[in-house]
Amino acid sequence: MRSAGGHGEQDVPSGGCGDEPAERQMRFLFQLRSRGVTDPRVLAAMERIDRGAFVRGHFEDRAYEDTPLPIACGQTISQPSVVGLMTQALNPGPRDMVLEIGTGSGYQAAVLSVLCRRVMTVDRHRRLVAEAEQLFRQLGLTNITARVADGSFGLPEQAPFDRIMVTAAAEDPPGPLLSQLKVGGIMVVPVGQSDAVQTLIRVTRTETGYAYDEMRQVRFVPLVEGLGQT
Repeated sequence: MRSAGGHGEQDVPSGGCGDEPAERQMRFLFQLRSRGVTDPRVLAAMERIDRGAFVRGHFEDRAYEDTPLPIACGQTISQPSVVGLMTQALNPGPRDMVLEIGTGSGYQAAVLSVLCRRVMTVDRHRRLVAEAEQLFRQLGLTNITARVADGSFGLPEQAPFDRIMVTAAAEDPPGPLLSQLKVGGIMVVPVGQSDAVQTLIRVTRTETGYAYDEMRQVRFVPLVEGLGQT
């Protein structure tokens, strides 16, 4: 494993324009559906969680576009359609305990929190965790616990998990995370040796091992071992 704790896809834009709130929301949901996000529960969760609350500064007016955007600590917030597709593939249930690796802006954890019993999210950057925790409090999302930790090792003291979401790319699905997945559990993780081309993988733990399904090409920041400086 080359890398741990980054978040989001790498390509980022500049500039943009705004819409009226009702039209903006309609366009936001339409672009999700048009890109394959069809699970009604996932769409409802993404309608409820306002992405605009997680995008600050120069790129605020682009919060509802289907594009990754820069956040603090050199990380990004993933494009909404990728958040939706990854959440859909994870298929979290209302009784599930979910581990997220790479808190980033907190947007993915917030969407997951609507769909499951509890979210444990970790990031290597203290600033990102602190800012995400503040947003979770403001939004009344009381079933999320955020921690500063090396995401490549997961949270063994809280394992096993029903679902694991990894929002940074590793060369292979990390062994420590695979071992923290319940039998019957699902992990969604981008993998690849290149920063330019990675594949989103869904891993299902079975009684005898792991089943792997390739989903689509993506581009995420790398999963980097150790804690960040900020």
